[in-house]
Amino acid sequence: MPKEKPRVNIGEVIRTYRSQRGLSQGDIERRTGLLRCYLSRVENGHTVPSLETLAKIAEAMDISLADFFPGTETTRDRETQKMLGELSQDEIRFLVEIKRYTTTLSDGDKRLVLAMIRKMATLTPPPARKPAARRPSL
Repeated sequence: MPKEKPRVNIGEVIRTYRSQRGLSQGDIERRTGLLRCYLSRVENGHTVPSLETLAKIAEAMDISLADFFPGTETTRDRETQKMLGELSQDEIRFLVEIKRYTTTLSDGDKRLVLAMIRKMATLTPPPARKPAARRPSL
């Protein structure tokens, strides 16, 4: 029986998720212990990771293993994608950076950080646009 060609290019999927989260291959290397050259081979389609390795990569990117495969989208996934679609790349990178540092915080510390952000947002007005310079009339 001939082998069926896979419908999913797992390397492209990994690269897409990694890029969306503002992560480098080095970031994934540090989080998983997998070598960067191995990750490159996976992303370029030269190597297919085992399910165990794929689970490590998914965990490093804070996604579920099911996210790598089409047709497994849940209602929550669709809602999350809708919210992410409304954010700029800078906002997504900012949130990823916050998440990276808050994973080690206690619940009390997380509430404190959130309270500080709320306080800063109410105290600091958004930057005002400078009025266009007027040319002196002749």
